[in-house]
Amino acid sequence: MSETSGWDFSGLRATYVNCTLKKSPETSHTQGLVDASAAIMREHGVRVDEIRLVDHDVATGVYPDMREHGWETDAWPDLYPGILESQILVVAGPIWLGDNSSVTKRLIERIYALSGMLNDKGQYLFYGRVAGCLITGNEDGIKHCAQNVLYSLQHVGYTIPPNADAGWIGEAGPGPSYLDPGSGGPENDFTNRNTTFMTWNLMHLARMLDAAGGVPAYGNQRSAWNSGEHFGWHNPEYR
Repeated sequence: MSETSGWDFSGLRATYVNCTLKKSPETSHTQGLVDASAAIMREHGVRVDEIRLVDHDVATGVYPDMREHGWETDAWPDLYPGILESQILVVAGPIWLGDNSSVTKRLIERIYALSGMLNDKGQYLFYGRVAGCLITGNEDGIKHCAQNVLYSLQHVGYTIPPNADAGWIGEAGPGPSYLDPGSGGPENDFTNRNTTFMTWNLMHLARMLDAAGGVPAYGNQRSAWNSGEHFGWHNPEYR
């Protein structure tokens, strides 16, 4: 019996969004790291859905449906319901010029487009969900890219667990990418450890929040604030 066989996260759902620049079926090195993390989740009962964003005609913009703002087509309205139905979101993407890919940035912008919506408790829509990120490349920049993604996701309401990022980079300069023969990526102990820790922490925290009914709904309800309830905030002008 494996030491992890007692853990069952059935009932949880995770969505991995691969923000590679490569359309299917072209090999995505980022997908290799997604596969490693998603396999752990599937093994322990999590329903895992995957989106390769570049395969979909997602418009540029910061509104839920850009067809209402001059775009002829927009796949985002068909994609985001699955993300909203997931307790776990993992944003995965490559490093280009030391930064997140343009596809990653488009995903973050479209998630931000939903940030004005509220859940049934009057909180921001993404409360009660957890998020992490996976980064690949052959130049430095994992921490820079991860901090941008994780800051953005917590800003719209996601909860970020400990060690919520993992990644792999080869030597600086031109060289093999994660899945290339001889890269050492799939065997890298540091990457494998961080990917495993991120995956388990996402599952643990998602289960905790799900069991608790989400984040307690006091002191953070936008709807209540708009109605005049300020949760103990004292305006200095009235002192």
